[in-house]
Amino acid sequence: MNRWIALLIILCSIGLVGCLDKSVNEEVETNNHEQKQQLEEEQKEPNTNNEVEEQETKPLVVNIMDPNTSRIIKTVSPKDLGYEDDLETYKKEIEKLAYELARGTETEAGYDKRMVLDKIDENGQVIKGSPRIILKEDELVDRIIEASSTGEDVDIPLYVTESSYDVKDIPHLEDVLIASYTTYFDASDVNRNKNIEISARAINDVIVGSGDYFSFNELTGPRDKANGYQPAPEIINKKLVMGIGGGVCQTSSTLFNVVDQLSVTYVERNHHSLDVGYVPKGRDATVSYGTLDFRFQNTSGAPFLIKAIFGSDFLTIEVRTSEEYREMLE
Repeated sequence: MNRWIALLIILCSIGLVGCLDKSVNEEVETNNHEQKQQLEEEQKEPNTNNEVEEQETKPLVVNIMDPNTSRIIKTVSPKDLGYEDDLETYKKEIEKLAYELARGTETEAGYDKRMVLDKIDENGQVIKGSPRIILKEDELVDRIIEASSTGEDVDIPLYVTESSYDVKDIPHLEDVLIASYTTYFDASDVNRNKNIEISARAINDVIVGSGDYFSFNELTGPRDKANGYQPAPEIINKKLVMGIGGGVCQTSSTLFNVVDQLSVTYVERNHHSLDVGYVPKGRDATVSYGTLDFRFQNTSGAPFLIKAIFGSDFLTIEVRTSEEYREMLE
């Protein structure tokens, strides 16, 4: 009997130990599972401290964008240019940048473009020019400074002016003579006369719409052999020297004396350093491609056509328009 009781006690003890082992193993597994879950959650959570630190150390920049292409054309670091230390100096740096973007540098062209006016060809068809494009420098400076504290992108402010005339007026723009002026030259000076002829042809049948900007250099192009210009005497620094395109100033000066009879606003006009014989003193308009130009804006409120007649010893330039606009131009 005692032997059976002892056997029963041993079996119960073995069962109890088995239950205890199972309980301990389950507890260990539970703890391991909880630790694993906690580790996974920690890995999933973003490290906000690192992100904040990265944001604090990353310098602010202002990207200057081309609104037509959405391309970054320049990146400005306000801190590097002294925005936080000296706002006045910073503004001067930004003004210099805006100037270069607008007008260009020795190696890169600027955004500013002079208007090239439309022209009527020999068949009565319109040869399209190109609009006037202006980058407003002061407006760009204001935009960059405003964005310098936040690091936002800014678009360059471009203002485009198209030639302004009605196509239906074209067939009638020759109808009425408004103004005319004639200058004379020596018929034997072949090269000089050729230059006058080429430049006169370049401005012949040009349409000047209301509000349009006329640029002599844009229409006549570079004075070089590729464009047909010849070596001839020209005035430079109070001296008569040989140069390609001598005589072109007679065309620009003749044109000045025509449009001066109209309501126009002069944008650029320069005098020769010596008197010229083909117009009265002070009535000239010297030009030099790339430096000196003759420019005006048509502020008469009406479109007109420029006609240039080249003769054997004379140049006549006329301004004509339609009957509809006669009173506005006279």
